[in-house]
Amino acid sequence: MGLYSGPGRADDPDAALAVGAGGASGPESCEAPPASSPRPLPRSRPTSFRIPSLGIDAPITALRLYGERQLESPPVGRPRLVGWYEGGPTPGEAGTAIAVGHRDTLTGPAVFAGLAQVKPCKLIEVKRADGRTAVYTVDRMKVYDKAGFPDKEVYGPVRRPELRVLTCGGLYSRRTGYTSNVVVFAHLTATK
Repeated sequence: MGLYSGPGRADDPDAALAVGAGGASGPESCEAPPASSPRPLPRSRPTSFRIPSLGIDAPITALRLYGERQLESPPVGRPRLVGWYEGGPTPGEAGTAIAVGHRDTLTGPAVFAGLAQVKPCKLIEVKRADGRTAVYTVDRMKVYDKAGFPDKEVYGPVRRPELRVLTCGGLYSRRTGYTSNVVVFAHLTATK
């Protein structure tokens, strides 16, 4: 998947999670955000990930960094699995939580095959081990070329609870992989 990282915590202003990608625009942001955001939740491991508008309902596995600060990918043998960067905020916590998944594998489409089709204002729900659900609203989706990925825009620290959902995009080459990354930007709008 080619994700490089460092946590996007609200209390870590120099933190940036890098991905090997860079910037074409996608759909516009939501025009009517809620009047007030819910309070951030305490840390709790995520257990499942849903994007109802795309029919995505998947389990989550924790991912770590390896080598040169590169984020692991979810196991290729489990194409319906979403990965969460366990070194960063958990969904619902203040800061930028990171979720990643495959677009496809050798066996066919994977969990985020349709991620580039998500529209602003649609919901993303992340269930947590503490029984709570962090509900995010999609702000925008962008596709970035891997040659100039805007690390700070995607992974930079934020004060409120936010979520970035990433997968591969663009053209595929057996030699070099995908040319782009699809990134969904969302912010916490409810908890249940």
